[in-house]
Amino acid sequence: MTTFKDLDLSNQLYNSIEELGFTHPTPIQEAAFSVVRSGKDIVGIAQTGTGKTFAYMLPILRDLKFSKQVTPRVLVVVPTRELVLQVVDEIEKLAKYINIRVLGVYGGTNINTQKQAVAQGVDIIVATPGRLYDLALSNVLKLKSIQKLVIDEVDIMLDLGFRFQLLNIFDLLPKSRQNIMFSATITEYIDELIDEFFISPVKISIALSGTPLDNISQQCYKAANFNTKVNLLENLIQDKDQFKKVLVFVSNKKMADKLFQSIEPKFGNESCIIHSNKSQNYRIRSIENFDSGLYRILVSTDIMSRGLDLDNITHVINFDTPYFPENYMHRIGRTGRAEREGITILFSTEKEQESKERIEGLMKYKIPVLDF
Repeated sequence: MTTFKDLDLSNQLYNSIEELGFTHPTPIQEAAFSVVRSGKDIVGIAQTGTGKTFAYMLPILRDLKFSKQVTPRVLVVVPTRELVLQVVDEIEKLAKYINIRVLGVYGGTNINTQKQAVAQGVDIIVATPGRLYDLALSNVLKLKSIQKLVIDEVDIMLDLGFRFQLLNIFDLLPKSRQNIMFSATITEYIDELIDEFFISPVKISIALSGTPLDNISQQCYKAANFNTKVNLLENLIQDKDQFKKVLVFVSNKKMADKLFQSIEPKFGNESCIIHSNKSQNYRIRSIENFDSGLYRILVSTDIMSRGLDLDNITHVINFDTPYFPENYMHRIGRTGRAEREGITILFSTEKEQESKERIEGLMKYKIPVLDF
């Protein structure tokens, strides 16, 4: 089995990896390392939680030489503010012993503060598409020296309606650059982007969407309606010894609010909620409090879930059965990470049986139904 010692890492990177407690690269990290270093365009298809950030950052940092130039050489574009913070954090952990300047920029905060930070000089910039475009148009952020462009979680970016901004960003970048793209799924739009902007990319595909994850135990309850689901959820999560850290997924913002209001009387002091209507500070605070263990239960919509690397989630509960089977795969991939065991529970009504069958068809696996 490959270890990080088998990859051609610098001593500084190897020391960081060792301190983080990692010995073996994940399949996507192993497969991407030499391709990213070769400078070829690359499209990586891998689920969230497979170590994608390290898959592109390890080889990039391996070859990024110290420089005093002010303009950035590496651009990482991600869909949400939360992901910007997370990717910057991961790069800083990896680059602990390397003299590299990293900056994260995103909307919803003062653009002038970010302009000042950009003007001081940066090697790697991590950004959401909207804020990146605003900074580039203001002429403070110059993108002409970008050598490597990474687009992470591109499927979510397109879901969120960032296609137009992405196309504009491509126009602002130098023609001779390396394109690195990661996505959990490949759609028609993503294929179009690849055809238009990538030069004979190497495609790496790891554990495609339909692969049930080996260390995740899946279960299912049939429930009559919303109220039955609420009672069932409350009954399960009152067991604090078993349900130590629970991520509850719902189909939309309205349902998230409705469910949160229902469980708040009993679990208000140990639960939080995130969806795209919540303010940025509220979302960041909720995620930090859940991640640190201050809150035990997090209610979330799909759009806020993907790409967030939250530690030690013991249970993922699908309060609603997702219509798209791929979304089910993303949701359950939030637990059972880093070779830990995880448990997922699906609630489905009579109306949702068709969606459940689509999920089972994709996985080629029947989810065991439990009696109440």
